[in-house]
Formats: sequence, structure tokens, C-alpha cells
Amino acid sequence: MSINTPIFSIAKDLNVESNRILLACKKLGINAKGATKRLNEEELEKIKSYFETGKNVSDEVINLNKVKTKSSSKKIVEKVKIKYFANRLIRKS
Repeated sequence: MSINTPIFSIAKDLNVESNRILLACKKLGINAKGATKRLNEEELEKIKSYFETGKNVSDEVINLNKVKTKSSSKKIVEKVKIKYFANRLIRKS
């Protein structure tokens, strides 16, 4: 049975920010998107050895040009005045 450890706990043990752990995970090919992601023993050893070998994630270059942005789609809303009479609706243009 393997023990899964959350990234924020690993960051606390290694005395680094969890964002640096996430960057290291990306570099090592480990699928992790947030600090609550749990890593198994094998992934934990990879992360620990990554930081023990002296490699520093803060020295790595991050490409900020690949930030995804939402396309600005405009909704067209047509306002129609409607008068309500007792038994019918009358549309007024």
C-alpha cells in the first residue's frame, strides 16, 4: 500500500513554495495542477531528488506568451417592449 502525500505538505517539508513543486512536477512529467494533488511514493522521490540535486526551479525560464485567454464573444440582446393586457400580449416594435 502506497502513501499519497499532498503537494502542499511536500512543499512544507522541503521549505519551498508549492508553486515551485508544481513547476518541478511539470518539468518531470508528473500531472499535477494544484497544491492539493496527492503524489505517490515514486513521484515523491522524484521531487525530493530534483530539489536535492541543486536544480532550482526559480532559475528556469517560463514562457508567459502561452497564456490562454477567453475569446471575447459578445451576446446580442434584442430588447422588445411588451404590453400586457388581461388575455393577450401585444408586441410593440
